[in-house]
Amino acid sequence: MNLNYKQYGEGEPVIILHGLLGMLDNWHSFAKSLSQNYWVISVDQRNHGKSFHSEDFNYKLLSKDLLALLKHLDINKCHQIGHSMGGKTVMQFVKDHPQMVAKAVVVDIAPRTYTGNHNEIFNALLNIDLRQPSSRKEVQEELMNELGEMSIVLFLMKNLNRHTDGSYSWKANIPALYNNYQNIINGIEITKPVKNEVLFVKGGNSKYISNKDSDDISKMFLHSNLITIENAGHWVHAEKADELLTVINEFLAD
Repeated sequence: MNLNYKQYGEGEPVIILHGLLGMLDNWHSFAKSLSQNYWVISVDQRNHGKSFHSEDFNYKLLSKDLLALLKHLDINKCHQIGHSMGGKTVMQFVKDHPQMVAKAVVVDIAPRTYTGNHNEIFNALLNIDLRQPSSRKEVQEELMNELGEMSIVLFLMKNLNRHTDGSYSWKANIPALYNNYQNIINGIEITKPVKNEVLFVKGGNSKYISNKDSDDISKMFLHSNLITIENAGHWVHAEKADELLTVINEFLAD
């Protein structure tokens, strides 16, 4: 099964991969702006958005999914941009198929294994009985009561589907993602240094990339560079879209 995707513009192909519990729609404005110079393909990874659901979920599978999509689109080589979980997919794909990646951009994630911090979010999503709510507002209020942070709640609410019978469901396959959470936070094993050009972008207010990560990245990715976008958290593309767009355009055009 092919992944769901949306295309913008024309020119050299650029793939965009979202993070955990995200979807291609999160990157719509950014993809539209980037498409002034490129053929942009924004993708829903498996168990997200409108892509297929599966009980299996790990970065080797996500890399295989992307390979199948590129073959479907008759793309032999492309640039790739990945945020957080999507950044790890990019790293896995560069490792698996270096000849198919022109340049790669990894946004606010390192290759290492992380300590999970999504348990509260998963519990909130799994505990809501979506057969009961009468409105989106009611679901939002329940999430707000559980999580207490509106930015996170609004991000999660983009996953809510309403069906013709009035019932609701999550677009993302929440149980499968929860069951495979260790695979999501696991690192990407880079045993042979990668020679592709890879740009790592860190949010200045984010702790996802540490100084030690920076040292490890330079050893694993021989032609890499790390830049920081100040006053941005983990969701760099949402908080500092113009700055990120400038950085990526300059990197891809160089």
